[in-house]
Amino acid sequence: MIEIKPSIVEDFTFRGRRFYLKRDDLIHPLFSGNKARKFHYFFDKDLTSYQKIISHGSSQSNAMFSLSQLAKLKKLEFDYYCSHLSSYVRDNPHGNYKMALKNGMNIYEGEPPQIFKDNELFVPEGGYFKEAEYGIKILANEIEQWVKDNSKKIDIFLPSGTGTTALYLQKNLKDIKVYTTCCVGDSEYLKKEFFGLCGDELQHPIILNTPKKYHFAKLYKEFYEIYKELKIAGVEFDMLYDPKGWITLDIHKNSFQNDIMYIHQGGILGNITMLKRYERKYN
Repeated sequence: MIEIKPSIVEDFTFRGRRFYLKRDDLIHPLFSGNKARKFHYFFDKDLTSYQKIISHGSSQSNAMFSLSQLAKLKKLEFDYYCSHLSSYVRDNPHGNYKMALKNGMNIYEGEPPQIFKDNELFVPEGGYFKEAEYGIKILANEIEQWVKDNSKKIDIFLPSGTGTTALYLQKNLKDIKVYTTCCVGDSEYLKKEFFGLCGDELQHPIILNTPKKYHFAKLYKEFYEIYKELKIAGVEFDMLYDPKGWITLDIHKNSFQNDIMYIHQGGILGNITMLKRYERKYN
């Protein structure tokens, strides 16, 4: 049985600046990162009244793999809908897709159903739902306990997709500011996602932008370079979200009043696919 224990905090130096790194990527090899936090509610909940879990998203989604692992642990079927599944991925399974298949995932190309049976548990794409607050509140409590134990003043930073983790962190952290940057869509999209989960704007994280607009999942040489630089510094990060996160931090390095705790949200299994794409493009 997997146990979701508090993640460690490490000192991490990058480009001459010290950060506190919250290693959620090390919670457990099979259930870690922000998806372990978002799906913690279902991990603790009795799901015996359900027959299957249904979700949707991309063919290399971190949530897809985490839900496949959850379904396997809970002895449930797992149906996953992907709007587009390339013939290359179907014929050459790798990364999150390969691991989810090993866990027994049923893959379907197209949109998910709109109506579900009582014994079917539907999880929105990426874990964008109110139940995610359960696990993220536990993360907030861990951070507050670390701050108390170490007598530190910190700001929190993490990159965002739907912004679920950043939003619920800020909502549950009393005297700590949470900063984020949008990796999917622009800041207006991210604000809309925040309001979808919490109508009180005072509880929303602070969004930091970059001068250059980046399109999600598109290859950028500066992303590849900073990924390699971070790995040389001693830690591997996700190649979809974290490069934008660290570039944003570098641009806004004078905007913070306190030391920064960076939340490592995992997702490095997807790097197998991203590295192949980058290597094909940049040799």
